[in-house]
Amino acid sequence: MSAALLHRPDGTFYIVTGSDEAAVQLAAADLAERLVPHAHSFAREIIDGATETVGHAVKVITSTIQALLTAPLLYENKLVWLKNASMLTDPVLGHSTVLSSALEELQNTLKSGISTGVFFLLSTPGADRRRSTYKSLTKLAKVIICDNPSSRWHISNADITEWIKKNAAKHHFCFEPAALDLFAIRVGESTSQAELELQKLFVSLSSEDGNTITEAVVRELVPATRASSIFDLSNAILTRNAPLCLEFLRQLILQGEHAIGILLVAIVPTIRNLLIVKALIERHDISPPTHANAFAHLIRKLPTSVVSHFPRKKDGTLNTYALGLSAIHSARYSQAELRTALKKCLETNRLLINPSPLEEATVLTHLLLRIVGKTATNTDYISSAYS
Repeated sequence: MSAALLHRPDGTFYIVTGSDEAAVQLAAADLAERLVPHAHSFAREIIDGATETVGHAVKVITSTIQALLTAPLLYENKLVWLKNASMLTDPVLGHSTVLSSALEELQNTLKSGISTGVFFLLSTPGADRRRSTYKSLTKLAKVIICDNPSSRWHISNADITEWIKKNAAKHHFCFEPAALDLFAIRVGESTSQAELELQKLFVSLSSEDGNTITEAVVRELVPATRASSIFDLSNAILTRNAPLCLEFLRQLILQGEHAIGILLVAIVPTIRNLLIVKALIERHDISPPTHANAFAHLIRKLPTSVVSHFPRKKDGTLNTYALGLSAIHSARYSQAELRTALKKCLETNRLLINPSPLEEATVLTHLLLRIVGKTATNTDYISSAYS
């Protein structure tokens, strides 16, 4: 009985690795299916490579060698898949001479030649590519690298959101612009977490009409984090939405954030970015963009002297994405309002670092209401919620 293999890759030994854990798992599963279809389960030998001790790792490698030396029985071909091999990623295990000897034996087995009709697939998310063992194995194999976009130099929010958009499009879904921004903030740089949350969205929406992922759906199904709560508060300021400002302030304080931290991390940068882009737009007669990335392209074309005071990220590059979000909503504020808002932030900072009869939550509530220009309807409730 022979397995029907369509579009089988050339070669007998494959390594799938990279910093993008989700992509590594998907690529390895796809390759395994092309080598020996899942339907032929008796022609597949999957060995769990997730190990925590040297002894366990050595046993796994020994089992792998034995499987490679065993010829196919019921089928013409056979797949040996060492899945999620942590012995190539764990720095502690990597220093073991016993484990190194076992890995060397695996290399010698592969060099000598494995049984006819046997394919070997080694998937190892996050393998340490500097190690000599890894380099030796890659000389014997066809290698597929699946790196997280955030592991590359000078990664931007545009790169991350583009990765999310492409993965959603593969499943015939698309994000509303606001929903995409929020989703990117909530999953952070973890593509494995992003893949998990995307699957949750796909399953939830599969029974409904339409394939557009809305901001409301993301808020309901994707859990909030500290970073996303800060983003939510910043976005509420940008849109001059007082009720949302108070709600997200409440969430941050309930999460244990200190008022001075909320002021300096969420409120002040938002007002500063608004003032910077407002002045730039008015001075150069620029139309507010419809999406953040369009404004980012415009900023990159400006002379260095014009952007020297613009905020930058930790790697020294301009924080064009944050400025682009501010530019979209810049028409909601005047320069005079923003300058006044910055002065109010300074006054609030003094209140927070010096003894005050007012509770910290109340101080920030008053500040936010002055900035967005709305009347508080539930200030007393919010203040009492933090006591």
